Amino acid sequence: MLTLLLLIPILGVFTISTGISYESSYLNVSRIKTIALTTSIVNLFLSIIIFVLFDFSTNQFQFVQEYHEISSFDFYLGLDGLSIYFVMLTTIITPIALLSNWNSIKDNVRSYVIIILLLETLLLAVFLVLDMLLFYIFFESILPPLFILIGLFGSSNKVRASFYLFLYTLFGSLFLLLSILAMSSIMGTTDFDALYKTNFNYSTQLFLFYGIFIAFAVKTPTIFLNTWLLKAHVESPLGGSIILAAIVLKLSLYGIFRLILPLLPKASLDYTYIIYLIGVITIIYASFSTLRTIDVKELIAYSSVSHAAVYLIGVFSNTIQGIEGGIALGLAHGFVSSGLFICAGGILYDRSGTRLISYYRGIAQIMPLFSILFFILSLGNCGVPLTLNFVGEFMSLYGVFERLPLLGVFASSSIIFSAAYTIYMFNRIAFGGSFSKFFEANITDINKREFFILFTLVVFTVILGIYPAPILDGLHYSVSSLIYNN
Repeated sequence: MLTLLLLIPILGVFTISTGISYESSYLNVSRIKTIALTTSIVNLFLSIIIFVLFDFSTNQFQFVQEYHEISSFDFYLGLDGLSIYFVMLTTIITPIALLSNWNSIKDNVRSYVIIILLLETLLLAVFLVLDMLLFYIFFESILPPLFILIGLFGSSNKVRASFYLFLYTLFGSLFLLLSILAMSSIMGTTDFDALYKTNFNYSTQLFLFYGIFIAFAVKTPTIFLNTWLLKAHVESPLGGSIILAAIVLKLSLYGIFRLILPLLPKASLDYTYIIYLIGVITIIYASFSTLRTIDVKELIAYSSVSHAAVYLIGVFSNTIQGIEGGIALGLAHGFVSSGLFICAGGILYDRSGTRLISYYRGIAQIMPLFSILFFILSLGNCGVPLTLNFVGEFMSLYGVFERLPLLGVFASSSIIFSAAYTIYMFNRIAFGGSFSKFFEANITDINKREFFILFTLVVFTVILGIYPAPILDGLHYSVSSLIYNN
């Protein structure tokens, strides 16, 4: 089943690249899009079947498939109670990313959908492999497709943005590779199951921790390491922004559960206060930057940095609430930031050709349906009760308070800041006088496709916010064993 999850998008890529002629007629283009969308929806159904069959009462890896000795490492696939949620997030977001750019990309459509489907396979592979070296290989292999995606389909400053993304992340991940090679040479294996039974001595743990944490701090991203994210988000096409915010930023969160917490428990406990300090500074810095930005897409990208810092410190709290909250906030951020990017970079930008907040005014008068959905997603971004973001943020901050109350107080400022910049942005776009004098033509309200995408994301955010049990109950056993086994 897990091999199928990886193979279905590859089959879609194969069909698109070989089965359809290269004439750029309207029929061909629509056929390419339809095949890509169908492929991603089939994958979504398959992941739902796996989720239904999954046994949450054990912390063992399930659906394990072994393919021994491919050159120097074993090719293992498996799922546990932590990774299944990231797999579900990936298969939900991919069709949304394809649908969001349905009409706006007119050239090179074939290349675009092939890159998105390739990214789906590579991201799923990161969450499914049970071998540390393979984890690193797939972790890095996401860079070339993203580099091409931003470089080909981005906006004005796209080449610079794609190089920023590529070089920053590649440099950070070199430290991860060194740590993995060190573990491999000490233990003689890169298999997760075998490594979880080991106990490295304290000084080794410290050095491994430095290497792995630098790589994940770049991917999260934390303060001083976040310039690549803003460039990549602002210049990226809409589908790229969605995948980047919803899934690629979660790779570091997932990596912490796989590499740092189980393998380096002493180092992660001793260095918690430094991670908290970095997290709190990131939250405050990103929030102030968000308040002064005038580009709506950049504002959402900065808010991603702030939320990422909240789930980072939640995960290092060493409490069940903090870790579960970190994962819940990661999933919620995936839904809400995707929705906000569609609102800002898709609907508003496609209709008006500008991303400057000052150009929009009184959108609620002419786009009432859009304004309602935009408002609900903005509330989600603030972490208002009855949204999944609230559940995740509350539990993350609760975990921080249990561990270090003083820094917990500063971290809680994220609640006030996120409300300030999100509602300020919404207010300037939706209200603030009569509809802007800068536009000659009227702007139409959202169509069926856009309504369907936004409504789906709103439903996930609100229903899981009112009833988060499907996530929290499923995580409980895996998170408990993660803490108590160390």
